[in-house]
Amino acid sequence: MNEISVIKALSALAQTNRLQIFRELVQKGTEGMTPALISESLGIAANTLSFHLKELMLADLISQERSGRNLIYRAQYDRMNAVLSFLTQNCCQGEPCEVSPEDICKTC
Repeated sequence: MNEISVIKALSALAQTNRLQIFRELVQKGTEGMTPALISESLGIAANTLSFHLKELMLADLISQERSGRNLIYRAQYDRMNAVLSFLTQNCCQGEPCEVSPEDICKTC
């Protein structure tokens, strides 16, 4: 993970709707969600949602998979954990950290 990738990810999340969408997908887990479910759950219009999903995909924070006629969106947990790891890399003032990057999110 490099600074440019982290900045791209954080920039994508620095908008209310995108942050809500990402958090909704994180909570949904590996099952993911269709745009219709996301729209219904968050009350975001379809055309607005489409724009925000595209921005999150460009930041590589979510993935898209076609399942029949539906698109399924999922949070990219490995990417999320890489960003968190980058941000906390020097959290213990140079001493070995008590929490390894792999332990950041064990339920994902």
